[in-house]
Amino acid sequence: MRSAHPVVRRLVAVLASAGTVAALSTTAPASAAPQAAVAAYAPAATAEITPGVQMYTDGAQCTANFVFTDGAGNTYVGYAAHCAGLGAATDTNGCDAGSLPLGTRVTFARGGSLVSGGTTVGHGTLAYSSWLTMQGRNETNEDACAYNDLALVKVDAADVSKVNPSIPFWGGPVGINTDGTAAGDRVYSYGNSILRGGIEALSPKTGASVGTTGNGWSHPVYTVSPGVPGDSGSAFLDAEGNALGTLSTLAIAPLAGSNGVGDLNSELSYAQQFGGIAGLQLVPGTEPFEPVL
Repeated sequence: MRSAHPVVRRLVAVLASAGTVAALSTTAPASAAPQAAVAAYAPAATAEITPGVQMYTDGAQCTANFVFTDGAGNTYVGYAAHCAGLGAATDTNGCDAGSLPLGTRVTFARGGSLVSGGTTVGHGTLAYSSWLTMQGRNETNEDACAYNDLALVKVDAADVSKVNPSIPFWGGPVGINTDGTAAGDRVYSYGNSILRGGIEALSPKTGASVGTTGNGWSHPVYTVSPGVPGDSGSAFLDAEGNALGTLSTLAIAPLAGSNGVGDLNSELSYAQQFGGIAGLQLVPGTEPFEPVL
């Protein structure tokens, strides 16, 4: 059966892949859409679908990370590919783990908890999964298989007017981090697990990177508080407000209590090259990045 809280689905990847040596990624740096592209989105103060919104897929709950657009003007919200995964929490390798198919319906909601699914604010369709794409290509890069954990949900046309791309509380993103992180670099995130019972004050998190692993594909981080099941997929920003990555794993060893953050530059570059969505780009936030904590 699928886990109701998919952040734990990839525990083994943190343990088994941290020391993996594999071919370097051949993907080019990802890009962000021009600032003018955000003009059609809802004001941040009233938008209902934003980074940090809860996303339900066949009963499993995750957290949205960033907003994306394509050459045709469609709007996508990102979350973790494992949020549409099948099977047990130990099915962690994206190159062979089961997944729901493209076209699967996804619900955006606010205020969900263990006793309530919250208020539905929109719907979308699974349009890209790194897992399905890697399996279709017979991917052999072990780092990509272990850490490439990005999926995109195409927002229904009727709900696009509810979208804003800004990260709640922090603002941004202002662009994409293409340099990775070093140990001690400050990071910022916003999780929205149903385990927090809808208490928004517990959603903003800040902490520090432990560095980079997987030939650039992943960044172990410590935050206060740590990401928990249901935070899967949530956005991470670097100290300048650039999109750093997406929450993928919760580790029990060797860095107990740390989270594995998939490198967005690598994940988005892979999607741009192989995902079949022409003109795919990150949309910058409309609100300035303000690291108040």
